[in-house]
Amino acid sequence: MSTADADDAVLYDATASGVAVLTFNRPDRLNAWGPDIAAGFYAAIDRAEADPAVRVIVITGRGRGFCAGAYLGAPESAAGYDETMKKAGRTNLADLVGERPPHFVTMLRKPVIAAINGSCVGIGLTQALMCDVRFAAAGAKFAAVFARRGLIAEFGISWILPRLTGWGVALDLLLSGRTFLADEAAKLGLVKEVVPPEDLLPRALQYAEDMARNCSPSALAVIKRQVYADATRDVVEATARAEVLLHEAMPRPDVIEGIVSFLQKRPPQFPALTSNDT
Repeated sequence: MSTADADDAVLYDATASGVAVLTFNRPDRLNAWGPDIAAGFYAAIDRAEADPAVRVIVITGRGRGFCAGAYLGAPESAAGYDETMKKAGRTNLADLVGERPPHFVTMLRKPVIAAINGSCVGIGLTQALMCDVRFAAAGAKFAAVFARRGLIAEFGISWILPRLTGWGVALDLLLSGRTFLADEAAKLGLVKEVVPPEDLLPRALQYAEDMARNCSPSALAVIKRQVYADATRDVVEATARAEVLLHEAMPRPDVIEGIVSFLQKRPPQFPALTSNDT
């Protein structure tokens, strides 16, 4: 696979207000996950994470799918899958789905918002759930289809799904592998908001740009780290850690600017993250 293939597989754009938009660009296969999308996605994420002008990242898909699971090939390839799967059992998973697990998105310093435009299935669902906030187009289809493919709950979905929905709902979705639509996804807590398809990206951008304009990048980075790290701590440990982080935050220019801009009733001018910022 060439660099050009990876670049073409995920489109990159950035708004003047500091939002990077990453678009999965394999609409002919509903943006099913493959090495081309994986490489393009990692390159685009790294670019956005390193750019001080980018404060929030939005991920979406082109066409009718957000990401319709792993790319399994054309229907005519089914006859050879017995031998293919035997080989896959002896293969490094990175060769099949990419070098980074979906949860790496939770470890970024910048907020990541999914604008789910269509089919969000399998590893595509896992990728979306690892984003920090999710919007969905009305009618978008979701499914954790692993059991229906003879697979297990892959790549951390068994960790993130119960935390978003609770045990009962997570087990329903994982054990049944059933398809459900965006409206149910919102009721289950998987997406923040459902909007008409034509309004999806504008609404996600409106949300992201408000965050980029009004929230401290340093505070966003620390809060995001707190939330995911505290998922494995008890409340005493989380509170103690928060006290340490609060003392570290107080001398930063972000706190001064946040208070002064509030008192002066003007938009804040928070400094950008640098490569040295946590």
